[in-house]
Amino acid sequence: MSKIRESAEQIVEALGGKENISAATHCVTRLRLALKDEGKVDEKALENIDLVKGSFSTNGQYQVVIGQGTVDKVYNEFIDITGTGRASKEDIKDEASKKLNPLQRAIKALADIFIPILPAIVTAGLLMGINNILTGPGIFYDEKSFIDVHKNWADLAGIINLIANTAFVFLPGLIGWSAVKKFGGSPLLGIVLGLMLVHPDLLNAWDYGKTKEIPTWNLFGLPIEKVGYQGQVLPVLIASYVLAKIELFLKKRIPDALQLLLVAPITLLVTGFLAFIVIGPITFTIGNSITDFFVSIFDNFAWLGGLIYGGFYSLLVVTGMHHTFLAVDLQLISNTGGTFLWPMLALSNIAQGSAALAMFVASRDEKLKGLAGTSALSAYLGITEPAMFGVNLRFRYPFIFAMIGSAIAGIVITIAGVRASSIGVGGIPGFLSILPGGWGSFFIGMGIALVVPFVLTYLYAKVKKAK
Repeated sequence: MSKIRESAEQIVEALGGKENISAATHCVTRLRLALKDEGKVDEKALENIDLVKGSFSTNGQYQVVIGQGTVDKVYNEFIDITGTGRASKEDIKDEASKKLNPLQRAIKALADIFIPILPAIVTAGLLMGINNILTGPGIFYDEKSFIDVHKNWADLAGIINLIANTAFVFLPGLIGWSAVKKFGGSPLLGIVLGLMLVHPDLLNAWDYGKTKEIPTWNLFGLPIEKVGYQGQVLPVLIASYVLAKIELFLKKRIPDALQLLLVAPITLLVTGFLAFIVIGPITFTIGNSITDFFVSIFDNFAWLGGLIYGGFYSLLVVTGMHHTFLAVDLQLISNTGGTFLWPMLALSNIAQGSAALAMFVASRDEKLKGLAGTSALSAYLGITEPAMFGVNLRFRYPFIFAMIGSAIAGIVITIAGVRASSIGVGGIPGFLSILPGGWGSFFIGMGIALVVPFVLTYLYAKVKKAK
């Protein structure tokens, strides 16, 4: 019997047997499973399997970390042993969602909407970071930016800024595509809806507070503001839900022969009117209220905001609730020009990486050292799940010390007023997204996130072994 086959059989047994497995698929590094009862999983037995590098449960899915390349071979044997058949990621999500409560389903829905568009947003954030370096005063020269001194670079910075800004300028188009797809409608209509909300004929949302007279339509005596929703999240989210439901309603009632002529035009027309008359104005007000709420907290109690969000962000990741704050970050960037939440995310990721790195240094177990070393590097580059679920939560104290380091760093950077102009890579490269004036304070926070979790975790690991 091959080692792959033997490991697959051990994994099935540790998961509670093939009768406990509803569906199975895999991604680049992990088996993704829908289990009937996660309480039957023997986690200790699972961790002792040579090919298994970690396991965790999130959003109703049980995931077993195997590693790139090997996971394909393990999955093939896994399917042969269990006889479950090959499932898609959507099948697993649908199966797992049956066990979620309404709040978990809402959080999962937001995650499913934002995760597909994250690469575009993060890429835009990195490019905006390059633009920040070129245009930020005081980085290379006193009170002057790089392009102020080297004017021949100005147009290059301008092109980079245009490329970087595109994802944020047309953000409703990205959200519309992903949200309508999630809600069961036609993604193409979602794109059209999102772009409609930022049409050039509308007053740009960023100029709303600067304009003395807001242009309006007069709809048979009903004035409707001609305002766009650049950078806004709530208007397009709600409008996408309404569009998908209207489209599905019409498809069930209009004959197939007439659907091409009637479904899309009626759906867009009705949703468009609702978006500009009702959905847009109401959600725009709600979005601004949410922004004002967070701004007031961090203006009046900066240290407390840094302590809570910086310290407990990693717990949000465990529950999956961190995806809901992406919408808040985007709203803050749109309304105020920067977010004070995202910098704490970047430092939280670094803190988890430092705790995992301490386990790499302190441990004598070769398997743990390999997992801790690679997952620490991953966390430093913005992907914390391997470090958190494979190492830190498994031993608990590294996770707690990472939270402590992240909380202290959060207090420091929020008191200093550090903000990010965009959402980028949430690790060491995260400084690129920070507004240049806050780089010094952010690097101090980064130093705390690097040192405090590492030292506390390493010392505790050594004391624990000495007992």
